[in-house]
Amino acid sequence: MNIGVAKERSKNETRVALVPESVERLIAKGFKICVEKGAGESALYPDSQYKEAGAIIVPDFKKLADWSDIVVKIKPPENYKGVSEINYLKPGSSFFSLQEPLARKKNITEYNKRKINSFALEFIPRSTLAQSMDVLSSMASLAGYKAVLMAADRISKIIPMMMTPAGTISAARVLVIGAGVAGLQAIATAKRLGATVDAFDTRPQVKEEVMSLGAKFIDLPLTADMQDEQGYAKLADPEFIKLEMELIDKHLARADICIATALVFGRTAPILIKDYMVKNMRPGSVIVDLAAEAGGNCELTKPGQTVVVNGVEIIGVENIPARLPYIASRLFSKNIENLLTHLIKDEKLNLDDRENVILQRILLTRDGELVSELVKSFQTKSR
Repeated sequence: MNIGVAKERSKNETRVALVPESVERLIAKGFKICVEKGAGESALYPDSQYKEAGAIIVPDFKKLADWSDIVVKIKPPENYKGVSEINYLKPGSSFFSLQEPLARKKNITEYNKRKINSFALEFIPRSTLAQSMDVLSSMASLAGYKAVLMAADRISKIIPMMMTPAGTISAARVLVIGAGVAGLQAIATAKRLGATVDAFDTRPQVKEEVMSLGAKFIDLPLTADMQDEQGYAKLADPEFIKLEMELIDKHLARADICIATALVFGRTAPILIKDYMVKNMRPGSVIVDLAAEAGGNCELTKPGQTVVVNGVEIIGVENIPARLPYIASRLFSKNIENLLTHLIKDEKLNLDDRENVILQRILLTRDGELVSELVKSFQTKSR
């Protein structure tokens, strides 16, 4: 099969979906690969490396789409020369990317018009089988790491405890809200830097992981299971949220750094840090809101911006993995390589394989129809 690696066109997107190492391995397995000119340059993978790996370099997206049975990208389809990239894809071809189907419903309509088989990489299940293909977890791990470094650069004190001629400097206190992949990596990074770390999550299932990393888990009396079947946090009721916020407020007041990572699948991020909580924090403290792209966990977060309120810096950074393009692309690429290897057998992408749980989970549209049960269920709920 012919696989095309498209160039990213989103603002501030520096990653590429497949790097030369993966291209070389896929070619060795019998695939043919072409790469849109300059696709890897911002991630420090020049066209020359793709040529050395055996790929064909094509000058534009139109030629890439004409040639490809499968097109891989990181971001959803974008405008190319005035129209959506979807309009260039061959009918019956397949498009793999992060799709954001709940927010980009028009793309689903366009896929169906051209009978494109589209695949949503964010729907890869969190299971042992799919672990090596899980792009969200790979990117979240980098985001958690980078968020701590960004905060460490901005706070008004140092992170580790330090003995000095002027006396002992106590370690900085870090509060991590949300102990998913990003949160756990933030905990691990903060501990390696010498911080005292507290972590909060509505799911008691993660307590053991938090404690194994050396952080203190903030217990919250629970009356219901707050984790869905995919391991994501579920939406809480108002009474639960009130109790949750009281605990967060208490710990924020003594924190030097807060890394907020709480997300609810398919919804805007829950507001867990209210304006009065920020005002109770010490001047010079920093909040890094990793949920900014979904609206933010902090009421005062401005996505894509950094604001200062009462001396507290709130960093609403978006797309943190793109700030680490070289390594982020390598991880994303390996996930895609593993996924394609898993799905394509005997040089064929068998869309009728009902036993392939990963395939059935990520398949979004096929033969002019929306087939994703996950998207259908959210559409039903929103009516």
